[in-house]
Amino acid sequence: YLPPTITDTSLRLSELRALMVSQNISVYVIPATDPHLTEYIAPRDARRAWITGFTGSAGTAVVSSTKSALWTDSRYWVQAERQMDCNWELNRGETTIVNWIMTETKEGETIGADPFVFSIVEWENYEKPLLQGKRQFVAKENNLVDIIWAAERPPAPTDDIFKIPDEFLGRTWQMKVKEIRTKMEENIYQPTAVLISGLDETAWLFNLRGNDIPYNPFFQSYTLLTADFIRLFVNESRLPADIKANLNTGCNTSECVQLKAYKDIRKNLQEYAKGNVKIWIGQEYTTHGVYGVIPESKLLIERYSPVQVTKSIKDSTEQKGLKAAHVRDAVAVIRYLVWLEKEVPTGRETELSGAHYLNNLRSEQMFSKGPSFETISASGLNAALAHYSPNNETNRKLSPEEMYLVDSGGQYLDGTTDITRTLHWGTPTTFQKEAYTRVLMGHIDLARSIFPAGTIGDVLDVWARHALWEAGLNYNHGTGHGIGNFLGIHEWPVGIGSGHTSRLHVGMFTSIEPGYYEDNEFGIRIEDIAMVVKAETKHTFGGVPYLTFEHVSLVPYDRKLIDVSIMNKQQIDWLNNYYEKVRKTMSPELQAQRLTEEYNWLQKHTEPFSHSVLVTYSLINLTGVLLGNLLLQGRLL
Repeated sequence: YLPPTITDTSLRLSELRALMVSQNISVYVIPATDPHLTEYIAPRDARRAWITGFTGSAGTAVVSSTKSALWTDSRYWVQAERQMDCNWELNRGETTIVNWIMTETKEGETIGADPFVFSIVEWENYEKPLLQGKRQFVAKENNLVDIIWAAERPPAPTDDIFKIPDEFLGRTWQMKVKEIRTKMEENIYQPTAVLISGLDETAWLFNLRGNDIPYNPFFQSYTLLTADFIRLFVNESRLPADIKANLNTGCNTSECVQLKAYKDIRKNLQEYAKGNVKIWIGQEYTTHGVYGVIPESKLLIERYSPVQVTKSIKDSTEQKGLKAAHVRDAVAVIRYLVWLEKEVPTGRETELSGAHYLNNLRSEQMFSKGPSFETISASGLNAALAHYSPNNETNRKLSPEEMYLVDSGGQYLDGTTDITRTLHWGTPTTFQKEAYTRVLMGHIDLARSIFPAGTIGDVLDVWARHALWEAGLNYNHGTGHGIGNFLGIHEWPVGIGSGHTSRLHVGMFTSIEPGYYEDNEFGIRIEDIAMVVKAETKHTFGGVPYLTFEHVSLVPYDRKLIDVSIMNKQQIDWLNNYYEKVRKTMSPELQAQRLTEEYNWLQKHTEPFSHSVLVTYSLINLTGVLLGNLLLQGRLL
């Protein structure tokens, strides 16, 4: 007997192993990615989930002739144990995938994988050590899981791709193409083409959207852009006549879009690469399968493509849209907080019912296109799992005796939102209040920080952590990520935290989301979206402008969890100024939507905090830590 949460994978593994034998493969590697290395994937690309039964977003499955194992990070260990049957072993870091393969194989044996679901770097991370161990890592372009999954595999999307309404656009696709071509001309390596593999990149470039991937308005595509032509590789039958007309598909000039079959990308690249050309690719979204057909001498490889970088700096229309979307989104979140205060004490609501109710509230707002990711609705010990999402087996009742964390967002025609609030409806413990307040202090310290233009994102991370560090606390996730305009909830290269080496510029949007997680007890995260803006400084050393953040999210924090006695004056002043902004911006919107109860709630929850119990702690310490961090990382500009 298998519980309803577990899938019997015996037959699937038997069929896969038979196929492996027929192709002389000793081990087959199955990552949880798609041909564009997107963060979220379409149901038909969920190969790792189908073969294992484990549905977490991260992880790699490896199958040998006698064993099958899964590697995933600690966020998903409990979920993997609950979902996988006895055919699978969960590796918790006891060994690496490569070392496991070396143990399970002999010299001269072959390990296979689909090159279209591996990044360039990830492929090399397998290929090189396996070759050193006298094993072969070979590309199998026909995915073996697809072959045995064929009868049940979800079909490719056939619904229409659609255009963003003009009112939400500051630039036509022709203007964007011109910008990218200018970047090609300015690049010292003189690329003749840009290969655009990221689904969000093509969607942004042509002002088009689709429904191929849950929560993400993308469509399957590639783009090859040169000075002479624009080729869009897509299922042409999904493009209505008005979109074809908009793309000028009926001509052959450099301002027209040539439509090519999605499956023909490799053939076209091979043909184009025969000439005197250099193709600019972004490493983050280009798979080994595409990269492998271009001679190395004809490649210009950078971490991010010029489209990704250009897209990260929002124009004035995009900025306006994101801000407007966050106002409407705040209405939905405020309505949810008011509802929770009334309903949680009744004992009727759960993590799942809360998530569904919040999604419905968002759907009532103008221009809503659904949630931007699966809502994290987590009560008590479930909130200690930073990326937990409720299901029927883990669903907890919401209780006044537990902390509750809700991380959610919406897709709107003019912007994408992401916000986290942590709440307590009863009496929090002294430690819970201290931990929450220190998370808030870090949030505020980062929000009010001032830094030179071009500062690298990971340098700023210390501001968000210092108040926690002072108490010996920390968190194990990044502090910030970029966000799109009706695109992805996580948009690179913008970010704050370890590994974010791109520079911050005016017009970028990032989350600010420090947290703290007490295992098996509670979790805290405070997340807002902020825009990078120019700071008003007395001086401008070296003529370099200085930058800071402007908050775009507009929802009050939980007053019951804030201990102002450990906050300094600057933090309280920032908090009061933020509440004044929330009140001034949201009050008219709530009144316009005739939400009187929510309007009254907002007035109460944005009252200014008093300094009367203030105990100041020194910012000199913080400055010292920041400078020390800069020196250690060699990041001083």
